[in-house]
Amino acid sequence: MSVKIADLAEKLGLTSAELKKKMKESGFDVKPQTRVIEEETAKLFEAEFGKKTEAKVEKKSEKKAEAVEVPEAVEEKEPEKVEEVYEEIIDEQLDREIIKAQRRMTAGKDIRSKKSEKPSYQQPIAAPQIIDGSIEIPDVISVKEFAEKTGLPVAKVIGELMKNGILANINQQLDFETAQIIADDLKIQLKRKRTSASAADIMEGNLSSLLKEDNSSDMKVRPPIVVVMGHVDHGKTKLLDKIRSTKVVEGEAGGITQKIGAYQIEHKGRKITFLDTPGHEAFTAMRARGAKVTDIAILVVASDEGIKPQTIEALNHAKEAEVPIIVALNKIDKPESNVEMVKGQLSEYGLIPEEWGGKTIMVPVSAITGQGVDTILEMVLLVADMENLRANANREAVGTVIESHLDKSFGPVASIVVNTGTLKIGDNVVIGSVFGKVKAMKDWSGKNIISAGPSMPASIAGLSKTPQSGDILHTLPDEKTARERAMQVENLLKGKSTATGLGDIISQIKSGALKTLKIVLKADSKGSLEALKESLGKIHNDEVALKIIHGAIGNITESDVVMASASQGVVIGFNTIVSPHVARVAEIHGVDISTYNIIYKLIEDIQGILTGMLEPEIIETILGQAQVLQVFFNKKQTTIAGCKVIKDLVRNKAKLRVIRDGKVIGAGEIQSLKKVSEPVNELGEGQECGIKYFGDVILQVDDILEAYMTERRKKELKLS
Repeated sequence: MSVKIADLAEKLGLTSAELKKKMKESGFDVKPQTRVIEEETAKLFEAEFGKKTEAKVEKKSEKKAEAVEVPEAVEEKEPEKVEEVYEEIIDEQLDREIIKAQRRMTAGKDIRSKKSEKPSYQQPIAAPQIIDGSIEIPDVISVKEFAEKTGLPVAKVIGELMKNGILANINQQLDFETAQIIADDLKIQLKRKRTSASAADIMEGNLSSLLKEDNSSDMKVRPPIVVVMGHVDHGKTKLLDKIRSTKVVEGEAGGITQKIGAYQIEHKGRKITFLDTPGHEAFTAMRARGAKVTDIAILVVASDEGIKPQTIEALNHAKEAEVPIIVALNKIDKPESNVEMVKGQLSEYGLIPEEWGGKTIMVPVSAITGQGVDTILEMVLLVADMENLRANANREAVGTVIESHLDKSFGPVASIVVNTGTLKIGDNVVIGSVFGKVKAMKDWSGKNIISAGPSMPASIAGLSKTPQSGDILHTLPDEKTARERAMQVENLLKGKSTATGLGDIISQIKSGALKTLKIVLKADSKGSLEALKESLGKIHNDEVALKIIHGAIGNITESDVVMASASQGVVIGFNTIVSPHVARVAEIHGVDISTYNIIYKLIEDIQGILTGMLEPEIIETILGQAQVLQVFFNKKQTTIAGCKVIKDLVRNKAKLRVIRDGKVIGAGEIQSLKKVSEPVNELGEGQECGIKYFGDVILQVDDILEAYMTERRKKELKLS
């Protein structure tokens, strides 16, 4: 129903023009040509206008009361509350909406029965949907939805909005910040509903994005996730066996851990999660991923043998992932054990023990006798406290796949560690391009569980297929969304070129603030390796960094390729061989492998790569100056001026600086240069010319135009 502006104006004792003006001042959207307005708008304004009028009348009556004695006031009826007006308006608006809906539903049909129930809007207000003492709402919510979630009458919400200068109806969309203002006024605690992770974040395993928290108050201390790394047969599994007091070593072929697992133990009332990653080269990919998602790395080194190639490899993985390292100097029960020798070897790779003035914790242990095991667990908890490890258990779960297999009874099964949130039975999940619903869940000991919180290992069933080790698990609200997200990830994976190679790495480095070329370097001998390290170390520039993340003797292996892939680097070999299998692995991972047999050629190529990563240097050459004698034409950014060359020369298409009263006031360029009416390329000192200038200032007589040219020149790397 509509109300005429003229009728409302007459009712309020105003002219139509005055009414429109006052409505506009109050924030109502009224145009000069408006003739009618909605009835609810009229009532809202009438209520507001009535309040203002009463206030003015009260002020006037107070002034008169000073001179005239007034008998005892008769109690007047209190004006109708604005809130009641809102309720009346909203009821009418809802009535109209329901009638319209009923007409649409019954159009062309016989009405056979009438429901005795009242419309839903007349039902009691639903209880607020409170989660952890907070009401969760999305980034954008309508007034009606906000009222339903908070359990408030719609009129109350609109009234609070009005108090904050916001005119809204029940369908008005509110952003989270606006809703927060109203909630604070009403002593209601709001929580922003988290949006689902993007397909790109899931595909890339972007944990930093997936683990992002809106509110630090939700974060609670979580157990540390520890990866145990080291050379084959140095005692990693036996150490874990001693820690969890279960025998898993006997019966495993060749002394090599055949299955990557995750275990959780308790020490002094606090839990610690361990990942057991095999030392064999074939499992290097899992170890590279494992180091990325863990909090602490325990590097196991046999004190009777010292560091080995895979020790260095594991060390470099942990360093590159920026994971704190605790060294377990194992096998101290053996007579040939030499702890000090191993400390010296490790110090050559940057791991200097605390007793030598360094920062690396080194603990002598024996996986056989148990000596030092309690100490190493205490050190793990100490480092965890220093790292301030926290997570929010009351959110959707994000986890990392440790391993997966096909079970005869359950189908695809994945072993995971939960990074944040709580994973529950019935949750819909996406793991890379795999989706599913958690139908069964067990802890590391095989016990059935219904949920797994932060840092807890678990195996889950109910997946569409087996995911890959290192893939990221993310829960989604429903099966349809999980299926769609998995398809999006699969399409992204199909569209992603596998042969990214060196060119892609360079372009990525160029686009970032930090430019670093990471190299896995392999050589045929220790002498060659040291010579290459020394030569590459001499290449330097303030803009470009070169980092050898791993250097070793021997042919290029699959683990070298995986390390380069994990670090977005390249593999360089000197007098080494690349097998067809390794070449294929490099192609799959998009890693560039280059081999050389002449050192200077290797150095030249690396210099060429780094030079290509440098931003080109802009060289500026001053040509000369011209003085403006007369301005013939001015329009927007174009000026035609008569000038005289007063210094050196000016050249057509040169860039210009405009100098006025000794200060540079603008810039531009010469679009054309003429002598009388003839186009010329350049003119020397003392000659007069016509210049068509295009720039950001309007030229005036006596302005000085300084002409210059710029040249992009490739920077050269220096050898120290």
